Amino acid sequence: MSLLKNSKPAAYIAAFVFLVASIVVGVSVGSVQVPFFVSAEIIGRTALGLDFPSHLDTTFVNIIKEIRLPRVLLAVLVGAGLAIAGAAFQGLLKNPLADPYTLGVSSGSSLGAVTVLFLGLSIPGLGRFTLPAVSVLFGMITLLLLLGFVKAIERSLSTETIILAGIIFSSFLGSLISLMIALTGDELRQIISWIMGSVAMRGWEYVGLILPFFIVGCLILLWNAKELNALVFGEETAKTLGVNTKVRRMAILAAASIITGSAVAVSGTIGFVGLVIPHLTRLIWGPDHRHLLPLSMLIGGGFLALTDLLARTIIAPTELPIGVITAVAGAPVFGLLLFQQRRLTRQIGKRR
Repeated sequence: MSLLKNSKPAAYIAAFVFLVASIVVGVSVGSVQVPFFVSAEIIGRTALGLDFPSHLDTTFVNIIKEIRLPRVLLAVLVGAGLAIAGAAFQGLLKNPLADPYTLGVSSGSSLGAVTVLFLGLSIPGLGRFTLPAVSVLFGMITLLLLLGFVKAIERSLSTETIILAGIIFSSFLGSLISLMIALTGDELRQIISWIMGSVAMRGWEYVGLILPFFIVGCLILLWNAKELNALVFGEETAKTLGVNTKVRRMAILAAASIITGSAVAVSGTIGFVGLVIPHLTRLIWGPDHRHLLPLSMLIGGGFLALTDLLARTIIAPTELPIGVITAVAGAPVFGLLLFQQRRLTRQIGKRR
C-alpha cells in the first residue's frame, strides 16, 4: 500500500487496467458468452470507427456494439461521475461522510427527473436533453437552498451542519418523490424502475446525454484540484495561498452538482459509489486531490461496470436494479472502512 502511495504511475496503471478489464468483462459475459479477445477487438474497432472483418461473428458484433457496449460505457460514466463528485464533496467539506446523496443533491436531481417523467415534459430547444438539464438544474437549486439554509443558521458553514441539513433536505425531497409516485398512473413502473437505479435498456442515446455534462463537470473539478487541496486546510490557509475561496468553492460545488444531476438523470438513484470509492481510494493512494480525483474516477467507473454485470447475471434471467447491489455491497464496506479508520485514530491518540 505504501508503495502505491509513493508510485503514482503504478497507481494510474493499476486503476486504468482495472477499468479496461472491467469493460471487457462487462461486454463479454452474459446470456451469450463472447470470448474476451473477440470482445476487445470489437471494442477497439468500434472506438476507432473501423470496419469489422469477416472472421468476426456478426452476432457477437451486434450484441456488443448495439446492446452491451453502450450499457457498460453508461455504467462507467455514471460510476466515474459519482466517484469524482463524491471525492470533491468529501475534500471540500473535510468529511468522509459527504457525498451527493448525504448532501441532498441527488435527491434534488431525482425530484427533477421524476417531475419530467411524471409530467412528460419536453422543453422546446432541449428535446431529449430535457431530462438531464432539469435534473442538473434541480440538483443545483437544492445545493443553493441548502447552503442558504445553513448560512442562515450559522455563518461559518460548518461541515456538520451542512451534512445534517443535507439529511433534512433529502428526507423532505424524498417525501415529494413518494407523493408523485402515489399520484402517478401509467408511469408508475417507469418511475419505480428508475428510482431503484439501472442502466438497463439504455443505448447510445443515453451515453450522449450524460457525456457533455460529465466532461464539463470533470474538467472543472480537475482544474480546481490544487485549490481543493488548499481548501482542505481551511479557508484562511487557502486565502493566504492566494486562492479565491468563494469562487473556487462555488465552482467545485457547481461542477459536482452538474455531474451528479446528469448521472441521476440517466441511471436513477445509485447510492454509495460516491461515498465508498473516494474513501477507499484515499486510504490506498493518499489525499492529494490532483491524483485522488482522476483515480477515483477510474476506479468508480470500473466498479460500477462490474456491479452492473453482477446485477444482470447473479440471478439470470431476472435482472436486479444496480442501485440495490451498490447499497447492499457499499453499506457494510463503508462501515468497515469507517470502523478501521476510527480504531487507527484512537490508537494514534493513545500513543501520543
